[in-house]
Amino acid sequence: MDETHKEFVDLMAQVEATPDEALMPVWQALVAHTEEHFGQEDRWMLATGFATGNCHATQHKVVLDIMREGGKRGDEGDYSMIRGMTPELASWFSYHAQTMDAALAQHMQSVGFDPASGALLHSDALPAQPISGCGGACSTPDDHAQHGAQADKVAQSAV
Repeated sequence: MDETHKEFVDLMAQVEATPDEALMPVWQALVAHTEEHFGQEDRWMLATGFATGNCHATQHKVVLDIMREGGKRGDEGDYSMIRGMTPELASWFSYHAQTMDAALAQHMQSVGFDPASGALLHSDALPAQPISGCGGACSTPDDHAQHGAQADKVAQSAV
């Protein structure tokens, strides 16, 4: 997870440093990376007892939808959405990694989940009910609202 996060941050830095005339291939690489990155985490969550519509996966969907819309506008020659969302996306991602992703990593460790093989060593530690929150740091209503507000900020900056 840490290596994937580093790749995301590196790609974000490339987007910020790339002039408009060369932006779209870099943006498309970031979106493709993010689709795989979020998809992998979503699969890990499902394998370790998270509900399909948990708040972590929902955040992934919302942010990817916004990034894809930025790509559509960029393909039409309008880079303002990408330029507007990039700093907010960086801020959102930092918080996301420190809360939701850290909680996921801790949860995966507690159930003995091996991401490489998909093996689950402590199936007895799986939750009795699917996790609908994010399974840790942002599972309280206040924390969930704060994280949702940050995703909303990314969306608003993209408009």
